[in-house]
Amino acid sequence: MLLFAMKSNKETSLCSEDLKMGKNKTVKYFVVDAFTDSAFKGNPAAVCFLNDDDNNERDDTWLQSLAAEFNISETCFLTPITGFDARFSLRWFTPLAEVDLCGHATLASAHCLFSNGLVDSDMVEFVTRSGILTAKRVSDTSELNDGEVKGGSFLIELNFPVVTTCDVNLSDVSSSMITKALNGATIVDIKATATNNILVVLPSMESVTELQLRMDDILKCPCDGIIVTAAGSAGSAYDFYSRYFAPKFGVDEDPVCGSAHCALAHYWSLKMNKCDFLAYQASRRSGTIRIHLDKEKQRVLLRGKSVTVMEGHVLV
Repeated sequence: MLLFAMKSNKETSLCSEDLKMGKNKTVKYFVVDAFTDSAFKGNPAAVCFLNDDDNNERDDTWLQSLAAEFNISETCFLTPITGFDARFSLRWFTPLAEVDLCGHATLASAHCLFSNGLVDSDMVEFVTRSGILTAKRVSDTSELNDGEVKGGSFLIELNFPVVTTCDVNLSDVSSSMITKALNGATIVDIKATATNNILVVLPSMESVTELQLRMDDILKCPCDGIIVTAAGSAGSAYDFYSRYFAPKFGVDEDPVCGSAHCALAHYWSLKMNKCDFLAYQASRRSGTIRIHLDKEKQRVLLRGKSVTVMEGHVLV
């Protein structure tokens, strides 16, 4: 059984003592909408706080079962690392499987830590299956008033590895599967990513937003998921548009996928000869990501906001 508590932003503040779960067996969680400044937009993630005792008592089967119970695109688990004030173990689970990298749940985790005053630093480190990832709190210059941040508004900047894209040699059968999954949409370019996704470029941003995929056929494709993208049209505020589909992981359409943008940044930097982008993920919930590609260090900096929409305790 899950106990859900809907609270306003003013009511979500709590001290670090609230998250020391050793004295009882419940697990504190937040549900956060990431890559948005509005509730019920962006990509939701459940952020669960564990400690060493929880890790001993709750095995991977329990973690996966809880992710299935939340049944949103990502459930993640944060465990403080002893001896460090701002370093945490972080694991990500879709409703069906643990994954190697997740941008929006990392953003949501950092948001919980910063907005609730659980760390004294403006930077936190996460030890993950993709190495050590950092999240930094930065001022939102669009909301500065005479040098002051209005209402304590801030962005979070994630430092992620580049996900490279490359040419892909598809068999006639695989090519036919992808075309069928895309419902016959016109394909301008197609690439493979280092994370076993297929990146498909469509003719226009409208073709991305209006695309209706065939989910059953995506399951047959020789990849983990499909990213569709197109450049923004003249006059658009966004450099490129995208959507991401991963039904093999229990996520038909990921509302806003940070890790997919690590591949999109690599692809569009080569096409547009630039390193800074404003990207729009055109899912039903939608979301915006500010991106900087550091070619020298082969890192992608993803900036976005988040909103806490729920908090409560897992009782089992």
